[in-house]
Amino acid sequence: MDKIKKIKIVMGLIYLIILSIFLYILFYNFNFEDIRSLKIIHFNQDQLNILKENNLILLILIFSLFTVLWVVLLGFGTPVALIGGFIFGKWIGTIIVTTSLSIGALCLYVFAKYFLYDFLKEKLFTKYKNLNLMFQKKQLLVMIIFRFVGIVPFFLANLLPVIFNINLKNYLLGTFIGIMPAIFIMVSLGSGFSNAIYNFDEFPPLLSLVVLPEIYFPIIGFFFIIVLSIILKKKFK
Repeated sequence: MDKIKKIKIVMGLIYLIILSIFLYILFYNFNFEDIRSLKIIHFNQDQLNILKENNLILLILIFSLFTVLWVVLLGFGTPVALIGGFIFGKWIGTIIVTTSLSIGALCLYVFAKYFLYDFLKEKLFTKYKNLNLMFQKKQLLVMIIFRFVGIVPFFLANLLPVIFNINLKNYLLGTFIGIMPAIFIMVSLGSGFSNAIYNFDEFPPLLSLVVLPEIYFPIIGFFFIIVLSIILKKKFK
């Protein structure tokens, strides 16, 4: 138990340090007037476009490494997907975000399997033991459905399969396929916001954004995913 506490403390400190550095970089040169008028967003969007033209591979590597580390430190997938869509666009962003989240989840899975297996099994196996029978029958298929349905929060979904000893290949492939539909929706929303924001000089009313096709199509897709997940979740149980 002491080892678990030490691991939690170290991961928590690393998470806080990274978050603090990110917030410092994000807001160091910001002032309220720039944010309200979207000047900073327009400026940084232009800088990102220049960086993508000149150093696309480097930008992808930096974003991917950040995403992997974010997942290992128990971060959620939604903010990364929105940012990925904003930076890389809908199609490339979906591939980059899905791949990075899947690799990060695999790294966390391997780490937890070697260092947290007994702890996770003690805390979670009784509550989710019915899943064990499902995973034993068809690991890959159940892993895909498990990821798509979203029975538990993203970080817990990364850890829960540890107690069922899922094959690494099935875990990675199941995660990639299972999260892709939801990631595509979130990335599309981020990409839509990136495109729509050039239409305004100041932050527009929410209704002005929602009526734009690049915004409301992903929102419709998001609700479709939710309804489908609820239906599958009932059958999954």
